[in-house]
Amino acid sequence: MFYYELQPRFSDTDALGHISNTTLPVWFEQARMPLFKIFHPTLDVKSWPLIIARVEIDFVAQSYWHLPVEVRTGVGKIGNSSFQAVQEAWQDGKLIARGTAVLIHFDYASEKAVAIPDDIRAELSRHLAE
Repeated sequence: MFYYELQPRFSDTDALGHISNTTLPVWFEQARMPLFKIFHPTLDVKSWPLIIARVEIDFVAQSYWHLPVEVRTGVGKIGNSSFQAVQEAWQDGKLIARGTAVLIHFDYASEKAVAIPDDIRAELSRHLAE
């Protein structure tokens, strides 16, 4: 499990005064950085090996800009060429959102999914969500 703490910006709020529903996908993407590094330690976009296939987010409770948020990231199901990033956002001891993203190990030159190598699969397995 990976932990990422952020301080919401005032601009992350909507007209109702709480964190906008458009903000959580951005936070979740940022918190997936340790998973990206497992696949591609340099993070060089010229040879990027992942593509996103799906993102699901359940908004569980309202959240506000003046309190820090912790995003917890783990790994769900690992397939042949894809895996799930399973995430939760917590604020002030309360679950505010949970999400799942499906990422595919991808060869942009051939525009095809490729198998996840065994060493990467082993590292992903070390971070399986509980």
